[in-house]
Amino acid sequence: MIWECRERRLTFERPLVMGILNLTPDSFSDGGRHPDLPRAVAHGEQLVADGADLLDLGGESTRPGAAPVSVAEEIRRVLPVLESLRSLLQVPLSVDTRQPEVASAALAAGADIINDVGANRTDPALWRLVAEARAGYVAMHMQGSPATMQREPRYDDVAGEVNAFFLDRLQQLKGHGVPPARVVLDPGIGFGKTVEHNLELLRRQELFDTAGRPILWGVSRKSFLARGSAVPVDHRLPASLACTLWCAGRGARIFRTHDVAETVQALRLWDLLGRT
Repeated sequence: MIWECRERRLTFERPLVMGILNLTPDSFSDGGRHPDLPRAVAHGEQLVADGADLLDLGGESTRPGAAPVSVAEEIRRVLPVLESLRSLLQVPLSVDTRQPEVASAALAAGADIINDVGANRTDPALWRLVAEARAGYVAMHMQGSPATMQREPRYDDVAGEVNAFFLDRLQQLKGHGVPPARVVLDPGIGFGKTVEHNLELLRRQELFDTAGRPILWGVSRKSFLARGSAVPVDHRLPASLACTLWCAGRGARIFRTHDVAETVQALRLWDLLGRT
């Protein structure tokens, strides 16, 4: 299986690790930790040194209840870091945005991928930008918006409904010039889901094989890992790794994580054990 991202063709002989570089003051785990250009760039370089195969830059928090930021502010946060890292690093760079204007500026500055938590959109403007740039695209499932998604999310069959969403998005994207080879699918853990919904998606993830595209999981430090207990965000690494290895054993191909070095180490041993 191939993921086409502009001039790049990513393959999946092993799972890929996507390092998270939040450029926000209010993200749930690491908001405000990279408040200026030098520190943000240094952190991006460190993630790659730790083994990240690609980086995902975000300028708007999408934690539950987060308020949207203006397009101008999102561009102000993301673009200088993206431009600097593009000149320093060879790995693919992704930008996590719902806004067509931000996507346009990011693609012009050399982004390879648009990671769209708002893939439940009805306006195809962002998809047309992705098509014109021949960029990679992550279509994530979300019920509602970040501001509303955790207000009593409901499903009759969460895994079936997410899979139906994937199949529909692939058709719509193809119709707007984004072929399946450029698309990766993200079930959206924690985006309009209860703890039980998240666990059900993880248990039944083989269902998503019907879409025929790589699955990206973003489980890193998420609250469902604590399952109602008072485990602080920074103490959820063991559960994050357990979930990562569970998914890897069921065919997941990309993991979006804050803890790159630890995730790479765990996946390398998992891969070694499977090859002996």
